[in-house]
Amino acid sequence: MMTSVKERRFNLAFNIFLVTGMLLAVTATTIFKVQQPGVRTFMLLLAAFGSVMGVVNTVMSANGNILTFLFGFIDVLIGTIVYFDNGIMGNFALHAFYFLPMQFIGFWQWSKRGAKVHSGDEGSHLKARRLTGRQWAWLAAGIVAGIVALYLILLYVDVAKLSAGKIESIDKPKILLDAVVMILNIAGQVLMSLAFMEQWYIWILVNISSISLWSVAVMNGAGSGNAAVMLIKYIFYLLNSLNGLRIWLSLSRDASK
Repeated sequence: MMTSVKERRFNLAFNIFLVTGMLLAVTATTIFKVQQPGVRTFMLLLAAFGSVMGVVNTVMSANGNILTFLFGFIDVLIGTIVYFDNGIMGNFALHAFYFLPMQFIGFWQWSKRGAKVHSGDEGSHLKARRLTGRQWAWLAAGIVAGIVALYLILLYVDVAKLSAGKIESIDKPKILLDAVVMILNIAGQVLMSLAFMEQWYIWILVNISSISLWSVAVMNGAGSGNAAVMLIKYIFYLLNSLNGLRIWLSLSRDASK
C-alpha cells in the first residue's frame, strides 16, 4: 500500500493522540481503583499493564501491523490470569481457550497474507480481504444465533441466582447487552485473525455498545469517576476503530487489484 508523506504524518500524529489518550484513561482508572479499600496492588498493576498492552494492540491492529498479535498475546495472557485469580471462570475460559489461541492463528494468517515484522518504509504489506455476500450471510446468522444462545444461558444463570436469593431481580436488557458485546467480540476476533476488513464494523458496534453502557452508568452516578474514565476510554477505542476502518478499506482495496 503506497502512502503519501502527508498521510503517514497524519497516521503518526493520530496514533500518538490515541495512544496518549487511552493511556491517560488507563492510568486514571488505575489510580482511582488503587485508592479503594481491599485492593491487591500487584494484581491491579498487572491488570493495568495488560490494559496498556491492549491499547498498543488495538492501535497496531488498526494500522495492519502484525506485531499486534504479540501485544495481544500479552494482553490476553494477563487477562486470563486476572480472571482466574478473581474466580470469573467464564471469562477465564473464553480468554484461555479462545482469545489466546487466536493470537497464534492471527499471526499465522497475517504472515500468509504478506504481513512482516519488518515491513519497510511503506508500513505493513498485509493483503487484507473482504467478505463475500455468502460470508456476510453466514456471519450475520452466526452472530444472531450466538447472541440468542448466550442470552438464554445468561438468563438461566440469573434465574437460578434469583431462586437462590442471591439477586433481587433480573435485568434482561443488561443480559442482552452483555450477550451482544461478548458475541461481537468473538466475531471481531475471528475477522481480525483472518484479516477481513469487516472486523472494523464489528469493533465499531462493540465500542458504541460500550459507550452506551458507560454513559448510562455516568448518568446514574454508578461507579463515580471510574465510569467516566471508562466512557472516555471507549470513546478513544471508537476513534481508533474508525481510523482502522479507513486504513483497512485501503488495504483491502489494494489487495483486490
